[in-house]
Amino acid sequence: MNNAKRIGIIGGGFAGLTAGYRLADAGYQVSVYEAQPELGGQAATFPVEGNRLEIFYHHIFTSDQHIVALMGELGIADELQWIPSKMGYFHGGKVYDFVTPLDLLRFTPLSFVDRLRCGLLTLYLQRTADGERFRPVTATQWLRRMAGDRAYRVLFESPLRGKFGDQKDEVSMMWFWGKVRLRAGSRQAGMTKEVLGYPRGSFQIVTDALAAAIRARGGQVMTEAPVERIVAEGGRALGLRVAGQPDVARFDKIIATVPSPVFLQIAPELPEAYAARLRWVRYQTALCLVLKMTRSLSRIYWLNISDPQVPFVAAIEHTNYIPPENYGGYRLLYLSNYLARTHRYCAMSKKELLAEYTPALRRINPEFDPSWVLESWLFRDDAGQPIVTCDYAEHIPDHRTPVPDLYLANTTQIYPEDRGTNYSVRLGNQIAALVREDIARESAS
Repeated sequence: MNNAKRIGIIGGGFAGLTAGYRLADAGYQVSVYEAQPELGGQAATFPVEGNRLEIFYHHIFTSDQHIVALMGELGIADELQWIPSKMGYFHGGKVYDFVTPLDLLRFTPLSFVDRLRCGLLTLYLQRTADGERFRPVTATQWLRRMAGDRAYRVLFESPLRGKFGDQKDEVSMMWFWGKVRLRAGSRQAGMTKEVLGYPRGSFQIVTDALAAAIRARGGQVMTEAPVERIVAEGGRALGLRVAGQPDVARFDKIIATVPSPVFLQIAPELPEAYAARLRWVRYQTALCLVLKMTRSLSRIYWLNISDPQVPFVAAIEHTNYIPPENYGGYRLLYLSNYLARTHRYCAMSKKELLAEYTPALRRINPEFDPSWVLESWLFRDDAGQPIVTCDYAEHIPDHRTPVPDLYLANTTQIYPEDRGTNYSVRLGNQIAALVREDIARESAS
């Protein structure tokens, strides 16, 4: 009987909750353990002026069909709103609109020939269905060769450095191709402007709906329940030791959706070949300073930075996308960075980081004053961004670990697409299908 099988899931992000929902819906007894106070992983939320806001900025592209389909199943499709975006580039002390192809043609920091060349290059990437040809070459090499040195330095180098730091020259062009393809998918048929999706009430409504669906099917979803150890016996995974619980929680199958370094800490003895794959992946730390302000920094929602004097990679003004009336009339701004874990910014307080960023904020808007900031929050994730090198695919760990009945599903296994809620939902679907397949095979033998 399906309902005799017990499934333990470590991590209450989108992958873990989606897998839990799929398996609970199939009749299995599911228990989800999340170490943090809130569900959602990198899309977890916090309260702001009677509403909720993600700790790291999120939205949905029109091509993100996995999460769109899931919201439909959960009965919350009507809560997904599609809104035109306002994208921009900050270069040479000036903000440039960067939404339509015409905006590229108006981008005067590049010559007309370079602009035309970049437009054709982007069109080529958008229309290339298979990115495998880009895997062996780095983004730096390909973009410099195809776009030219000036265009590379102005348009592409800063975002790559901002996302991958000193490792930017190692990043595969296949990763960059995936980003361009994804963005192209957010332009609705017959439209040149980008349209992005955001749930009314934040992504919290999705995690709440998933948790409710699991519980309605007899499962458990627990927060502030960190797993200290995956317990094995006779070479098989059989249970979880959870902080604050005296007894080992026993399961027939265990799915871990935590980052690889965390998995290495809590997993039973893994064969060296598999453990080496987990250790091989390098991450950039995601560091996000969120500001509640009385005034707007710019007219742009997503402002990419191409300026060596600005020490963050993007300024995402959420209330230039979702109206400030949803948050008491205040302006909400994310200042995003991806850094090595040892970078000095990662040891700063939110007050120190704001002081460090203030000259750059004034460079973007000369009127900016710290008195605009009424409240701030600082969020950090040391597993924010895997560094996707040309040989990355050769090192992706299998979902089925060498320890029987133990599975891994985390962002290092999302490839070649970039990590995000949509692909985390897909990952949850995949791992749930894999577990069901294994249980069916075992039952038949």
